[in-house]
Amino acid sequence: MNIFLWIAAGLLAAMFLLAGAMKIAVQKEKLVTTMAWSKTWSRGQLRALGTVEVLGAIGLILPRALNIAPVLTPVAAVGCAIVMAGATIVHTRMKDYTGIAMPFVLLVLALIVAAGRF
Repeated sequence: MNIFLWIAAGLLAAMFLLAGAMKIAVQKEKLVTTMAWSKTWSRGQLRALGTVEVLGAIGLILPRALNIAPVLTPVAAVGCAIVMAGATIVHTRMKDYTGIAMPFVLLVLALIVAAGRF
């Protein structure tokens, strides 16, 4: 079970790190082409979300790997689940039903990591 949780946390962290870094580094005009929902968000909101995602990715791996406050890993997983629940709601409101799959899968993965690490 421990190996599965590490793999799930690693996949989750990679996705959050990539998505968060993109929201922080890429200009809003370029984000709109791949993330249609981003046109309704300000640049500051996108950077804040990207920062939360990067911190979530770090929190999924480092505390447990370094054995420094390992309770932060399931807390980070819960935070990631909240972000993905919000993403699922945003895609539903936009009637972007094809875009719901990835946030939903990441939501379930985050809940599994949270439950397994608590």
